[in-house]
Amino acid sequence: MAELQNESGLNAEELLSALKWRYATKQFDSLRKISDKDWAALEQALLLTPSSYGLQPWKFLVIRDPALRAQLMPVSWNQKQVLDCSHHIVFAAKTDITLGDVNQWIQRLAEVRGVTPESLAVYKSWMVKDLVEGPRHQVIHEWAARQCYIALGNFMTAAALLGIDTCPMEGLEPGKYDEILGLPAAGYKTVVACSAGYRALTDKYAAAAKVRYPAADIIEHR
Repeated sequence: MAELQNESGLNAEELLSALKWRYATKQFDSLRKISDKDWAALEQALLLTPSSYGLQPWKFLVIRDPALRAQLMPVSWNQKQVLDCSHHIVFAAKTDITLGDVNQWIQRLAEVRGVTPESLAVYKSWMVKDLVEGPRHQVIHEWAARQCYIALGNFMTAAALLGIDTCPMEGLEPGKYDEILGLPAAGYKTVVACSAGYRALTDKYAAAAKVRYPAADIIEHR
């Protein structure tokens, strides 16, 4: 069988270079904005993020309105990145997964793949027994929150490959975010946020050495 070819056009050196270049940006250049083309690609990267069962139990809120950001900054531990970045993204997770959510996903799968909902009955039963009726339902928001971190990592890597800086942000008050953004009524809760844009030349952390444990301490081959 012929080996499948990598069609991304990206080689290993370019990938590692982008990952070494990125860091949690402390100061953004407030005058530089992400282009519409690049931002559209980053939104697609969010949409293409994998999730358990493919259910996508999240919502991504892109905060660009200066007045809204001004409300969020004090409940983001006064981190100025919220104001100075080009785009501030809030990753929110569903507070519940219901039979209706599963049915909606089955309908979407059937529509896109050109099959009948009935042909997906076994797949549907797995989701229902696990997420709706099973023990995992007792911690369903925590399950959904972990999915959001997959999206966050995917977003940050995609941004780095485009030469766009990011700052993941758990230093915030989720309940206050929820209140300001009106999330509870929609069935979501804030999990994490991420500011995106371009580093300021005055950000001393941009030149700081990236510190990681040796691979031998972290990675085991068995």
